[in-house]
Amino acid sequence: MKKFVPKEKLSKKAKRELNLANRITWGAVNPVTKKPANPKVYNRKKVQNGDDLFHSEPSFLCLICT
Repeated sequence: MKKFVPKEKLSKKAKRELNLANRITWGAVNPVTKKPANPKVYNRKKVQNGDDLFHSEPSFLCLICT
């Protein structure tokens, strides 16, 4: 039978092992709080209005050639 030692008197290594044994996993749940993106903030990844012109030029050129 192991002798009882208070948690405050344990070494760092022993405290760490005890904490790891008591810790449980969240499984598939992500504990990070998620909130929707702020619509007022500039987003680089969002497609801008000027980008549509570059995608439409090749089809315009093909219509002229036929």
